[in-house]
Amino acid sequence: MTMALTLVKLPAIMAVKKGSLVRIVPEKFDNSLEAKASDPRLPPYVFEGTGEVLEIKGDYAQIQFRVPAPTVWLRVDQLEAAK
Repeated sequence: MTMALTLVKLPAIMAVKKGSLVRIVPEKFDNSLEAKASDPRLPPYVFEGTGEVLEIKGDYAQIQFRVPAPTVWLRVDQLEAAK
């Protein structure tokens, strides 16, 4: 019986945690895979408002904005803590 070791790349210390308020950093979101997969006419609240982190899985966070809209999954590096 042999055991194989798997190297796992750990993400950098995340500034966002479950339950924290975040905003999207437009410079990091523009031209990303997530931006290309989305409707190009995103509503203003996406960039002007804040959202709450509901869940974090790997490099992605599930965000619920403060409007009646579906949640979205975005990469953690595209988010920053709301001020």
